[in-house]
Amino acid sequence: MKAASFWDDHESAQKVIRRVKFIKGLAQPVHELAREVEELAVLDELAEEEDDEETRREVAERTDDVAERLERLEFKRMLAEPEDAGSAFLSVHAGAGGTESCDWAAMLLRMYLHWAEREGYQTEVVDTRPGEEAGVRSATVHVQGDWAFGYLKSEIGVHRLVRISPFDASGRRHTSFAAVDVVPEIEDQIEVELNDSEIEMEFLRSSGPGGQHVNKVSSAVRLRHVPTGITVLCQSERSQHKNRAIARKLLQAKLYQREKQKRQKEMEKLFDEKGEIAWGNQIRSYVLQPYQMVKDLRTELKTGNPAAVLDGELTAFMEAYLRYRMEQRAGARAAED
Repeated sequence: MKAASFWDDHESAQKVIRRVKFIKGLAQPVHELAREVEELAVLDELAEEEDDEETRREVAERTDDVAERLERLEFKRMLAEPEDAGSAFLSVHAGAGGTESCDWAAMLLRMYLHWAEREGYQTEVVDTRPGEEAGVRSATVHVQGDWAFGYLKSEIGVHRLVRISPFDASGRRHTSFAAVDVVPEIEDQIEVELNDSEIEMEFLRSSGPGGQHVNKVSSAVRLRHVPTGITVLCQSERSQHKNRAIARKLLQAKLYQREKQKRQKEMEKLFDEKGEIAWGNQIRSYVLQPYQMVKDLRTELKTGNPAAVLDGELTAFMEAYLRYRMEQRAGARAAED
């Protein structure tokens, strides 16, 4: 960063700055805790020497705070995959069930957008396919920030909703399903084979908001990777060029994830359940009627406040799943030994 030519390549410089910020974000809390532990040790000795009860209480209070902060740092150790530290693309897909499932998919999209806002992430909805009557058939959102993929990968799977349907005039209870998929955003320096000759590109008119411009100009971009059949669509920007760049990045991320899963089939069984998921094999249930509950079927964590969860209070479920996975991995290693 001190080199005279550092800012010659602005995009490269920004990547370096983000990397430095990320490393400082990891190292600085450790140094601060180490200093505070040293201070507490000195204060504790003084309290004992002078038999000072007030200082003892201060040491006890600060020790509890240090322990809590240390636990949060320890938690980061569970995010051990290289891509865990980066941004992510999250997609929501409505299941069978027509309007009900489309509305449920829209509720999930809102839930993740609110979670991201709570945690300080930047979000951009890069593709939305509306349902026939309400909600969304599918949607993809770009979640930008440190550790976004590490947390969001816990959400991969089928989510089940039970409620009295607002679309049923008879007021009957309905069960709806929607699937969530998450892939990491891959930085350009990670090599993923993406030959232009293997990509089919199509320009079409955006179906989202944007006024007359999107209705007259084919600004939306759809890319199809011919060898794998993977297709992505981006229509969030008014600029065709920007949509093409975002779509290419999303395609690159999907290809990276596909190759990673091919190379690490055993790790996929432990970390990525997406390939094992089918309707009726949900990871979490959200019950609004006849009682109120959200329950994760993998970790058994549950809460009686689904409104808070649907408003973005998801971190407890994510952390519980990551601990559960870490324990499973430790158990698998112990069994092999």
